[in-house]
Amino acid sequence: MPTAATLYYFAHEAGNRSRPPVILIHGAGGNHLSWPPQLRRLPDHRIFAPDLPAHGKSEGIGRHTIEDYVQDVLEFMSELKIYSAILVGHSMGCAVALSAAIRFPERVTALGLIGGGARLRVAPALLRSASDPSTFENAVKMIMDASFSQSSRIKELSTQRMMATRPTVLYGDLMACDAFDVMDQLCKLSFPALIICGSDDQMTPLTYSKFLCNHISGACLKVMPNAGHMVMLEQPDIVSDLLADFLNSIPYHSG
Repeated sequence: MPTAATLYYFAHEAGNRSRPPVILIHGAGGNHLSWPPQLRRLPDHRIFAPDLPAHGKSEGIGRHTIEDYVQDVLEFMSELKIYSAILVGHSMGCAVALSAAIRFPERVTALGLIGGGARLRVAPALLRSASDPSTFENAVKMIMDASFSQSSRIKELSTQRMMATRPTVLYGDLMACDAFDVMDQLCKLSFPALIICGSDDQMTPLTYSKFLCNHISGACLKVMPNAGHMVMLEQPDIVSDLLADFLNSIPYHSG
């Protein structure tokens, strides 16, 4: 995979200037493989899926604030000569996308918000487990059990990937999520927004997505049955179809 601004990334149809660039931003302890192939290789769309610092194949150190991850994403975009992009985030990545849109609206074309919320409080028990390397495995189990609607091979693979994350990186991500709160700033947003939530999401329940939809002008909410927090992995075909329809609805003129 190539790198930009020290971040490894997956790219699909990077040279397709007829379509707006789409940045997929993964969640806490994740990487670009958190996005299924159906989304990473969305036909006829220009997709970039970076690994945030210290995640996946990216080097560096993990961040402790959402704002720092916003800067990483903006620097990544700038090195690729992308001024404005459609930001699609999952969970913590949703927080990064929202914060970027609020603070740097000129760099955002539209928003895809999957399994997210305007505030992402983390259960104290999970924070305690994640803070201690000796209980890191238990923290990962807690996250995975709350992220999937049922046991599956996909859940097993996701568990293995998160276990490969350094404990300090996951803990920093969870601390960043716990401090995130833009509930009173959503009124600043005036972007097309697609909001997707699994009906069985325990990490960011449906009420979180409903709040986003009710406070972002023109937002559209889609609820996926038989899916939890990792909705894009449990229902990849439906989510990719929804995202493709949304992207096709965004006016774009290459220049």
